[in-house]
Amino acid sequence: MKIADRYMHGHHESVLRSHEWRNLANSGAYFAGLLRPGMTVLDVGSGPGTLTFDVAARVAPGTVTGVDRSADIVAHARAAAGRRGATGVSFAVGDAYQLDFPDGSFDVVHAHQVLQHLSDPVAALREFRRVVRPGGFVVARDVDWGGTMWAPLLPGLAEWMRITQAVQRGNGGEPFAGWFLLTWALDAGFADVTSSASVWCFASDEQRRWWGGLWSERVTESDWGAQARETGVADADTLGMISRAWLEWAADASGWYGMPHGEIIARG
Repeated sequence: MKIADRYMHGHHESVLRSHEWRNLANSGAYFAGLLRPGMTVLDVGSGPGTLTFDVAARVAPGTVTGVDRSADIVAHARAAAGRRGATGVSFAVGDAYQLDFPDGSFDVVHAHQVLQHLSDPVAALREFRRVVRPGGFVVARDVDWGGTMWAPLLPGLAEWMRITQAVQRGNGGEPFAGWFLLTWALDAGFADVTSSASVWCFASDEQRRWWGGLWSERVTESDWGAQARETGVADADTLGMISRAWLEWAADASGWYGMPHGEIIARG
């Protein structure tokens, strides 16, 4: 990210709880078949590293490097690697627009839920293209907040979505990023791009308790809520109402949530 770019969610414990749920099966199935032992992989925006660790297991004895803008989250990922005894994995602070690697350094460059937060995603994709070897792959997946679905149709969740889109746009990001991944990749100079889509779904009692519970915290405790208040998009009363709506949704046996994502595999 450029310094001017602002990350909407931050790294509150409730945010990390959701990010640490991500793995290759639920967030990277679209590119998992590309991974081969001995590959070198760059994971941009690696966060707490759960996806990074799964990729590393697939490419061993190859190596995976995770980079993230936040020094705190890099330290968190390094500690997780130590607890796991992970090998072939390293983490460093990095800038998606100016990666500290020579041209053609990696077989695969991966970015999950990153481009939506950038004010210039095409520039970032050009940088990813620079550091991937000829014939290698740049793979990316981002949410389409505009297509997010839920039942029952609680007013508090509609307000949550309005605020989410307003905060992200206010930060210079694109909440409908999933729509635009193919366009951005073509604009970045990739000629061979495959596009797909997939959906996270939370509907069981356990899934609702987990998703609704963490979001009931995120709206009041994380950077999401702080930025909403700071920019005047919402006040504390509105955030409290949304927090209660997430708990109401989680307790409802008919509660259902679908979160669609766009995906690309771009050959370097």
